[in-house]
Amino acid sequence: MEKINNQEVETYIEDLFKEKIPENLSYHNLEHTRYVVEQSILIGNESNLSAEDLEIVVTAAWFHDSGFAVSTEEHEKEGQKIASEFLLSKNVDDITLKRVLDCIQATKMPQDPGDDMAARVLCDADMSYLSKDFYLERTTLLRAEWNNISDTKMSKRVYWEETVELFRTHRYFTEYGKKMFSPGKEKNLQLILGKLSADPDKKNKKLKKLKSENRKLAGKLDKEKLPGRGVESMFRLTARNQINLSSIADNKANILISVNSIVLTVLVSMGVGKISDYPEITLPTIVFAATCLVTIIFAILSTRPKISSGKFTKDDIHQKKVNLLFFGNFYNMKADEYDWAVKEMIKDSNYLYSSMIRDQYSLGRVIGKKYRLLRIAYTVFMIGIILSSILFAVFLLAIPA
Repeated sequence: MEKINNQEVETYIEDLFKEKIPENLSYHNLEHTRYVVEQSILIGNESNLSAEDLEIVVTAAWFHDSGFAVSTEEHEKEGQKIASEFLLSKNVDDITLKRVLDCIQATKMPQDPGDDMAARVLCDADMSYLSKDFYLERTTLLRAEWNNISDTKMSKRVYWEETVELFRTHRYFTEYGKKMFSPGKEKNLQLILGKLSADPDKKNKKLKKLKSENRKLAGKLDKEKLPGRGVESMFRLTARNQINLSSIADNKANILISVNSIVLTVLVSMGVGKISDYPEITLPTIVFAATCLVTIIFAILSTRPKISSGKFTKDDIHQKKVNLLFFGNFYNMKADEYDWAVKEMIKDSNYLYSSMIRDQYSLGRVIGKKYRLLRIAYTVFMIGIILSSILFAVFLLAIPA
């Protein structure tokens, strides 16, 4: 049986969240999962978990919200199915698999890890945000998510009342959680109670201010709206297809070069000696040899690389002239200069996506040139073979018996 490779697990979960987790899940997203993994490692080490138990906790942390990719209802069960399918494909033993699944089930509210220390660590990691300074920011995202996925909308007051009930019924299970998280959790509870007892007029003023800020923010987002997941998938698919087409072109060129080189070598080494005995085959031999030579030349031209100077200036970046996604534009630059340029590009979403478009266009031009030269090579080879064969047949028939 194989051990769990958490690097593979991380890659699998990242791809799953990017492809299948709905965008309206503002809380149970990849950011939350990464946070729970980090907290699991912290609490697990502080709780003196063995390396094997810590591996189980980290794996369960990666999978504990993966079920949202299938359903928002009973997502723990769906997450167990996803984890089971993946780990079985990696030949993880049954005992380890069961422990991972038990840890995931333990996170279902109300949490019930029992005496399993690994499950206790994961439960505390999942709910550690209740004690953090960023709690109010994160819990706002949770309310937004609930309103996005449910038929009925939850008002702020109802949400805070249910949150108070959660705070009062929830408890941490590890000694580290009780010691380190309980004070922060109590502080956040007092903040929530303060919100519930706030003056209604004051709350209305704050609400109007927030609505005004939201309208301004929505206007900014409309102006600089980034392409959605569908557009990013289009770029990814187009790049993959173009790389495959380029590989196919290179393989075709290699076949032409190899076959014609062998034929030309045999023709020169053996055919030339026969010309003196059979002068009638001189012309067919010359045509055949020329065919092989021209075919090789065009095949080589189709695979010959062409790159630029490999340098750019700061003005090129400011004017958005250079495509930083193509190695030919930066291979002669220093690492810190390239690092600066890429960060400048990332800051400007229009420049970033424009570079991606230009990169796809440039790659398409290169592939077009490859196939154009290959078409010429194949055409020369086909015509040359036919013509040589006809000439050989004519001259051989002309030889008296």
